[in-house]
Amino acid sequence: MDCFTILAQAAENASSAGGGIVPIDTFWKHITSLGQLEAFMFVSFGVVWLFYGWRVFKVLVVISFALLGLVLGMTITSRVQGINNQFVGGVVGMLALAILSVPLMRWAVGLLGAFAGAIFTAGIWYAVGLDERYILAGALIGMVGGGMISFIVFRIAVILFTSMGGGALVLTGGLALLYRYGSMQMQMEHLVLHERWVLPVALMALLLVGLIAQHKFVKGSKEWEI
Repeated sequence: MDCFTILAQAAENASSAGGGIVPIDTFWKHITSLGQLEAFMFVSFGVVWLFYGWRVFKVLVVISFALLGLVLGMTITSRVQGINNQFVGGVVGMLALAILSVPLMRWAVGLLGAFAGAIFTAGIWYAVGLDERYILAGALIGMVGGGMISFIVFRIAVILFTSMGGGALVLTGGLALLYRYGSMQMQMEHLVLHERWVLPVALMALLLVGLIAQHKFVKGSKEWEI
């Protein structure tokens, strides 16, 4: 049985267990619950990621893996019987992955580039209306492609994952501000929840802006070393 079949069956089981594969309604609830300060912080940090991620990519890698370790640590701790302190597990996981990412910086960047590739192809899969049950297979294609490119050309990996991360932050904060201060809340909610192409297209547009801008900045800079 190949990996695509396994992923498809896992997705189908998750779908039958309840809820869709892509929890777009949960994502929208998180966006609309953001406060003004949080939304502005998302946009501000997102702009830095989007245009100048190549200058501070090492810090961003450590932060990304620290957050990943926090989530993994809390998740693992919650599933181990007899351990009730998820905070400690989260802190341990955060410190472990953050420290490991420093000496393994190239590998960490490659993994983040692969993850960005997975989001890219999964977004395309979702936007064109393909079966959600098989979206993990589409994400795997992007992960393999993004990983190969990232491990071959390190600079592309840096630009790819920082542009994707920055685009996601800007999109999240921007939607929160538009929903909070705009006059078309109902229309926005309809577009996000019922028009599958809206969020992927917006994210890909921001990703493209980041890729073009950072490529030009990197070419014109003689100080940046990989």
